[in-house]
Order: sequence, then structure tokens, then C-alpha cells
Amino acid sequence: MAPGRSASSGNAAASAFSRFWKRTHAPDYLGFAILLGTWMLMLVFLEPFHRMFFINDLRISYPHAEVERVPVYMNFVYALFVPLGVLIIYNLMTKASPHKHEVTYLSLGISVIMTSFITDLIKNAVGRPRPDLLARCKPAAGTKPDMLVTIDVCTEKAHHLLHDGWRSFPSGHSSFSFAGLGFLSIFLAGQLHIFRHNSGGRDLSRALICLVPLLGAALIAISRCEDYRHDVYDTTLA
Repeated sequence: MAPGRSASSGNAAASAFSRFWKRTHAPDYLGFAILLGTWMLMLVFLEPFHRMFFINDLRISYPHAEVERVPVYMNFVYALFVPLGVLIIYNLMTKASPHKHEVTYLSLGISVIMTSFITDLIKNAVGRPRPDLLARCKPAAGTKPDMLVTIDVCTEKAHHLLHDGWRSFPSGHSSFSFAGLGFLSIFLAGQLHIFRHNSGGRDLSRALICLVPLLGAALIAISRCEDYRHDVYDTTLA
């Protein structure tokens, strides 16, 4: 093949790729994949900073709840799959375009993954003890109560149970639930035009529909305080 023809083919391929990159959501999918992969690696390999503590600190002396009110898998159901199902049904009922289907679900995915990534990054960097830390740690007999101690005094052998005791701030359940259900609330508010003066959408019934997902997210956040996994500070700022 002549050098000129080869260069021309290369330029055509580069031009086609450039058009594809600019006219599709390929950059968003790439960013989503990077975020998802990094988040999963973080969950597997990253350990939290272990802040020192007093074993007579009442703020971390709550019992460890073996059964959570909202386990992790149910948080995924409530905050990801329920909103996704509502979005799919709404788009099908309104005969949304393929483009709207794509951007709606992609936006929901980016919302929950980016929130989870940022939340877990902060969790591990801050290393704030959970309210049930001492129940997880099981300090060795003879540990002095009036001096700061480290994780070295803990006798608990279950790795995740122990180290997760330093992932109190911010609450992952809270941030994840508001990322998914909060997205649904904002989506419904936009579709029902509740902020438009001339659309007839500024009525209480439509506003209440948009409020329901936020109330669900708030209840999930409150459950984390009831399980003594977090305090109000952790859940509110999440």
C-alpha cells in the first residue's frame, strides 16, 4: 500500500473515532467504568486509618447489632433497583426516546457509584470509630481505661468486622440511599414540573410524590443510628 493511502486511512480512522467520542456517551461510560473499578479495588484492598481511642469512652460503647435493619444488599434494592425500576416504568409509559432511556439510567449509575467512591475514600481516610467499636474490638484484659490505645489492644480475629469499626464517617448507607432515591426525587420533580409557575405543577400532590423517595432515604439513614453503626453526625453529613 502506498504511504499516502496508508496515512489517509489512518486519518479517516482517527476522524471516525473522534466523531464517535464526541457524539456518544463513550467518555461517560469510560469514566463510569474507571470509577466502578477503582471503588471495587478500594473495597477489597484499602484499610481504614485506625484512630486511637479510650476503652472507657461511652460514645463507642454501644452493642454491636448482629442483624441490621437495612443490610447492605437491601440498601442496594431500596436505593438502586427500586429507583431504576421506577425510571424504567416511567420512561416506558411516557414513550421516552432511546436517548432519554440511556442518559437516565447512566446518570443514576454515575450518581450512586461516584457517591460510593467518594464516601468510602473519606471513610478510610478519616478512620472515625463507630459507636459499637468496643464491642467489635473486644479489648484485651488489663487494658488501661484512662489512656489512649490503638487497634493493637483488640482481640477480635474477624478482619472485616474489626477494621470496619473505623469506618463511621460518613455513613455509606445514608449517602448511597440519597444518591439513588434522591436522584429519583429530582427526576420526578423535573418530569412533573413542580417548580414551573405556568405548568400547573405547583400543587401539593405532585410535591408529595417527589418527597416520598427522600423520606425513604431518610428512614434508611435513621436506621443506621438505631443499629449503632453511626451517630447523627455521620448520617447527616453523609
